[in-house]
Amino acid sequence: MNNYVYAADKNRYECGMKYRRAGKSGILLPEISLGMWHNFGDIDIFSTCKNIVHYAFDHGITHFDLANNYGPSAGSAEETFGQIMQKSMAPYRDELFISTKAGHDMWQGPYGTWNSRKHLIASLDQSLKRMHLEYVDIFYSHRYDPETPLEETLQTLVDIIHQGKALYVGISKYPKDKAEEAYNYLQSQHIHCLLYQGRYNMFDRKVEQEGILDQARQAGSGFIAFSPLAQGLLTNRYLNGIPTDSRIARGGFLKKESLTPETIGKIKALDKIAASRGQTLAEMALAWLLKDDLVTSVIIGASSVQQLQDNLMCLKNTAFRSEELKQIEQIL
Repeated sequence: MNNYVYAADKNRYECGMKYRRAGKSGILLPEISLGMWHNFGDIDIFSTCKNIVHYAFDHGITHFDLANNYGPSAGSAEETFGQIMQKSMAPYRDELFISTKAGHDMWQGPYGTWNSRKHLIASLDQSLKRMHLEYVDIFYSHRYDPETPLEETLQTLVDIIHQGKALYVGISKYPKDKAEEAYNYLQSQHIHCLLYQGRYNMFDRKVEQEGILDQARQAGSGFIAFSPLAQGLLTNRYLNGIPTDSRIARGGFLKKESLTPETIGKIKALDKIAASRGQTLAEMALAWLLKDDLVTSVIIGASSVQQLQDNLMCLKNTAFRSEELKQIEQIL
């Protein structure tokens, strides 16, 4: 370990991070996980990426969430993470829970996307090479594929476990009926679906309304939430208009049409409740997801150590008074 510049904080498990059990499994995940959808690509500064990962691990974040197409460019987030593993995190591999996924567009031609056996196995092999890993802790089918027979996709996940390339498998963004089929098939093959990963935040509650949260619990699977801040809407960035450096201004996934007068009104009203709790809006939005045990972990992104530090403040208060919850419901 002396060959590595980085030495993890000895008190990393005593800094306030709590861990929750992923459904009916032996796995505990941190309440906050670090996602690498953006900010870890080849367009980003490597030293910043490395510092964010080190800070996360030093503060109890053991779960790092990736996918084959994360970047930009596609694949480069895994390459960045692989460099960090080689340079500093390799001694801590057994303390890390690393995920990747396949199913979205990745390379040209008919085998570069969706959920065929060909794509899933090829993609995972590429991911392992990029990250310099022998296995990932969990491998997801990143989205439901309406063309490939579901049994082909699920049997591939089973085989990936048997090959030792992943310890667990999960599904992401599956519609409820297909998720049910997935749970049942995997169980019939004596493979547990560890996690369902879905979009969930104060403004997008489909997984709650459609029963996907309850379904995961009944299946013995955990639920891990992504996009907890609605891509920045549930922060103070848009309280007074659209900043020039914001996602909306840059023309990314978040569109200007999302920021309607009604939405701005909700953001301002929620911000007042957050202030009364001694929290920022972002802290309260994250805490709201952790208010009960339906959510195993919340995936956050970070473009700086300071942003990660700010978001981790949410863990200081994840309890809500019934009056607060009523006020929030009225606003939403």
